Amino acid sequence: MTPATSAVARALERIERLDPALHAFIEVWPDEALAREREAVARRLPLGGLPFAVKGPSGIRSYAARRLIAAGGVPVGATSVPGPGTAWQTWGQGAHGRTVNPWRADRTPGGSSAGSAVAVAAGMVEAATGSDGAGSVRIPAAWCGVFGLKTTNGLLPSPDRTGLASAGVFARSAAAAEPYLRRVLGGGGTPEAASDRLPLPLPLPVVYSEDLGFAAVDPEVAAVVRAAVDRLVAAGTVRPVDRDAGLLDPAGAWAAVRGGAPDDPAAVRVRRTNDERLETLFSGGALLLTPATPNRPHGHEGPGARYSTALTWAFNLSGHPAASLPAGFTGDGCPVGLQMVAPRRADPVLLAAARAVEDALPPARTPPPVGRD
Repeated sequence: MTPATSAVARALERIERLDPALHAFIEVWPDEALAREREAVARRLPLGGLPFAVKGPSGIRSYAARRLIAAGGVPVGATSVPGPGTAWQTWGQGAHGRTVNPWRADRTPGGSSAGSAVAVAAGMVEAATGSDGAGSVRIPAAWCGVFGLKTTNGLLPSPDRTGLASAGVFARSAAAAEPYLRRVLGGGGTPEAASDRLPLPLPLPVVYSEDLGFAAVDPEVAAVVRAAVDRLVAAGTVRPVDRDAGLLDPAGAWAAVRGGAPDDPAAVRVRRTNDERLETLFSGGALLLTPATPNRPHGHEGPGARYSTALTWAFNLSGHPAASLPAGFTGDGCPVGLQMVAPRRADPVLLAAARAVEDALPPARTPPPVGRD
């Protein structure tokens, strides 16, 4: 292996060239990464030195990162997360400045796994780790036009004592995420996610909901996702199932749990009601499809009044695995995500379903070069 053919060397070159404009990384580890790659190749480890990035300053110590390194993955750097001075978590602060959306530099990439999504979208790394406590993987995946998956809550170790946050992964596609996710899940109490060998008869039964019964969704975002679902139906990939997908708005319950009051009576009622409704919805192997976010990426000045978490945090409370796939673009060039949700601990099924869905949708696009802003 020479530097010209080294996957890690190519990743480092792209980071050096692109990150001064995108601000996705807070640290890069070239010497250590190249040494890890040589060792992984020499030992013939399963991932063979494939490069990935880790979320934030503590990401290298996460369970997911440790599993990937043990399998021969190579962490090349730590990605940006929200910096100090703001209460909202939809942006990132990289070593060179605020993290920008690779599709529109005047927009945020989402958060809190901001840099991880940008690094994958721009092709700086093959994959990146994330964590998702309210949508922190799915929202930036949607807004950066990549695949992002939140695992079943509690399936993998997490430092979050509230139980809301779960490990996740970013990649350009579900197919590209499979080698990484297989290794992460392999030690988490579930069979390895060999989704390419998992038989999923088509069409997949799905329940589609634009708003989960309570969210105010941007009409153009809804139209993009609706068009993607219609395409899936026409391709014979999914089969709509007529079931009620209405949930109680989880905002207050999520805030109570995050604030250390999980036994708050109102929160308990919302969680119990939503769990019962979701159990009925998922019966018989159905999946749930929704927009990943109710809004398109907002500007760097802040999110405004509409919660980008409106359609994601219900599944942090319920614990279900959920993913965002690229669904298309709004007229002003902003990516839109399609959220897929599966029964608890059915992470391999969700990944296999995501692969089937992306096969019927247009392939993910690469963002144009972003100049300094």
